[in-house]
Amino acid sequence: MIKKILFPVLPVALACVLAACGPDSSPQQPAGSTGSSSVAADPFAPNPPAGMKLVWSDEFDVDGRPDPANWTYETGYVRNHEAQWYRPESAEVRDGCLVITAEHHEEPLPNPNPNPYARMFGGNDAPIHYTSACLITKGLHSFCFGRIEARIKAPLMEGSWPAFWTLGVSESWPSCGEIDIFEYYRGIVLANFCWSSEKGQWTPEWRSVKTQIDQYTHADPDWADKFHIYAMDWDENRIVLSVDGVAVNDSSIADVKNARFRSVENPFHQPHYLLVNLALGGDSGGDVTKVPFPVRMYVDYVRVYQKAE
Repeated sequence: MIKKILFPVLPVALACVLAACGPDSSPQQPAGSTGSSSVAADPFAPNPPAGMKLVWSDEFDVDGRPDPANWTYETGYVRNHEAQWYRPESAEVRDGCLVITAEHHEEPLPNPNPNPYARMFGGNDAPIHYTSACLITKGLHSFCFGRIEARIKAPLMEGSWPAFWTLGVSESWPSCGEIDIFEYYRGIVLANFCWSSEKGQWTPEWRSVKTQIDQYTHADPDWADKFHIYAMDWDENRIVLSVDGVAVNDSSIADVKNARFRSVENPFHQPHYLLVNLALGGDSGGDVTKVPFPVRMYVDYVRVYQKAE
């Protein structure tokens, strides 16, 4: 993310049904069942992989502000010359979902923190035409190895740049290590990770897999309008990134070495914190004027499993 279709805007009451969000999440009744005398099990309840246990999660089951014990926020123009001003007010929990709302403001909002020297990060002196949110667990929760997953429905369209990703707790980028469990822009679903290369201080070495969204929508025309489970299975030797249980990037990390580092040679052998955001435009997001604002990113849950003792 640092390198760093049409999404219908529905009321959240319709977008979040039962214990999980989205009209596509309702449990299916078994054949011949009337559904009158039994309650179907939640198909999206925590389900630890063999030999693992749930060590942390946010199920987003309390309406209001996201749990401050779990999340803080990025604020302002942060990276990639993106169009949005990140602010906490653009994130809320409603009906079992974290909802990030991206908006366009016809009358620009005043910039509370102008910084003309930060143009390389997005132009912090610009008035605010677009707002959205980026939630992070930095300083609160970080994890090394295990399975990290989230169930997400995002606006997959031109101008939109949603992501669910991690950054290492030590070193500056890219030496800290970045893992993009889910990222989307300009018709591509990405699963990739990076560390520092020998090409320069801010030049990463990428191991990326880019999947054209057409490969998903060809089989299911409604794919972009549904929730999907984006996951990472991570140990000291490999990172496996998957979509709905299908591995899309299975790569070795045992040989990873930062070209530039102070104390962490392999950034994927250290704890990482989590980020979930809805970015707009910028270096990779495409033409933000094509986005039918407001648009929303829904997160049903975020879960972390690790080896049982």
